Amino acid sequence: MESKEQNLVNGCIKKDRKAQRALYEMYKVQLFRICLRYAKDRPEAEDMLQDGFIKIFADIKQYTGKGSLGGWLSRVMVNTALQYLRKQKRRGHTLEITEIADTHQAEEVILSDLGAKALTNLIQKLPPGYRVVFNMYVIEGYSHREIAEQLQVTESTSKSQLSKAKAMLRRMFEKNLVG
Repeated sequence: MESKEQNLVNGCIKKDRKAQRALYEMYKVQLFRICLRYAKDRPEAEDMLQDGFIKIFADIKQYTGKGSLGGWLSRVMVNTALQYLRKQKRRGHTLEITEIADTHQAEEVILSDLGAKALTNLIQKLPPGYRVVFNMYVIEGYSHREIAEQLQVTESTSKSQLSKAKAMLRRMFEKNLVG
């Protein structure tokens, strides 16, 4: 770990406000992008980001220096976003991931011409279950087994949700091209 990052981590462990501000400023954009991918809209992403930084500052002493600081922060933010969505689900604000047999095999979504902002907007339009599985598998690199464990669903549900998310994204993408 670079000495600048180590100094920030040490300062955050000591609850130094300047170090916390510097860490926040250094990583807020990267971590907000993660939140945007999981959230249904910008205000929800802002809530996730705030919750995530509270968790980061509370748990920063757990960062061992193995691996990149940015990677550790990203993992904390993904877990915070998932916790946030679970809490919303318990309150009845989101749809539950359901086990539905997939009747077709979706092709890969062709998104190479789509900018990051436009892609994020399309991902935000996905139903919550589709959005979470798509992000975890495609963006974060989780396996279907890991997704199933995290979301407490079966692997086949994870695969089905991913397939449906890709199909829905393809339809939205095609609609945007035509419209």
